[in-house]
Amino acid sequence: MPRRLKLAALTASALATALVLAGCSTGASGDAPATDSAATGGDVTIEHAFGETTVPADPQNVVTLGWGSTDAAIALGTIPVAIPFDSYAGDDDGVLPWVKEAVETAGAELPEILPETIDDEPPYEAIAAADPDVILAVYSGITEEQYETLSQIAPTVAYPDQAWSTPWRDVVTTVGKALGKDEQATEVLQGIDDQLAEAAAAHPEFEGKTIAAVWDVAGTFYVYKKEDPRVEFMLDLGFESAPAVDELANGDSTFFYTLSYEQLDQLQADVVLSYSDTQAEADAFLTAPQTSVIPAVQAGNVAQLVGTQYIAAVSPPTALSLPWGLDQLVDALAAATK
Repeated sequence: MPRRLKLAALTASALATALVLAGCSTGASGDAPATDSAATGGDVTIEHAFGETTVPADPQNVVTLGWGSTDAAIALGTIPVAIPFDSYAGDDDGVLPWVKEAVETAGAELPEILPETIDDEPPYEAIAAADPDVILAVYSGITEEQYETLSQIAPTVAYPDQAWSTPWRDVVTTVGKALGKDEQATEVLQGIDDQLAEAAAAHPEFEGKTIAAVWDVAGTFYVYKKEDPRVEFMLDLGFESAPAVDELANGDSTFFYTLSYEQLDQLQADVVLSYSDTQAEADAFLTAPQTSVIPAVQAGNVAQLVGTQYIAAVSPPTALSLPWGLDQLVDALAAATK
């Protein structure tokens, strides 16, 4: 499946088989269970879907897999020794822009980029060569068999429940526990919440407006529920999830569903936020027969987030990507509410 389709469908169900940008999170965020506290300077034991993992105190060589763990570690002051290749929004080397900027700001060298695989198997040899103290796969799709293999290389922290479904804030707190940086994780999240609050205060016109986040890609129309992280932080900005989003839901997933083109005229919302990889796709969204019947499109109240990097930054957000892409999204939302 092309990465852009994976991105569009990323949810607890879809992500069990494929990685996609768009996360699954609820407004409430809880720390991953741990039987010891890394804050004491000792080992920490973290429970997850495949049991529990004891991480040695003060791990230095950190390898990250999946989405978000790289960003959380860097935001907490730990530059991993190896990180995954990102083919969707990364540069030619597979490095995401906010990761590159953060590493450069820290005055560090870029980590080794793990080779991209086509069979969803982790690149075990490259991971082993990095000699990790811990492998962080907090938001990933590793299987139990893959977890067991990775655990033979180094202690591996998997997702707490379902593949590709860890709330983005919990990625930060879990990585913080694993690295012995609980307090720093709290500070990072507080800083992001402060940014969201500042943006909301600067745009009182967002308050009470209903919104529907959608992606029309390759003939499939995705609608994201309020439980999805890309919607969650827009609610923090003052928007409300449009009632039609729940009314039209068909049970595809807890976090998103697909809607037939014949029903798009029923998608009532003050604002529609659409995602498009290219400007040509964004222009087509406004004029295509199937999407031009959406009430917000007819009214001219469409916010468009265009470009793979900007889509990736909020789908789902991370400790680095949300601050990086927030202004672009807020500007698009502001234009759509005028």
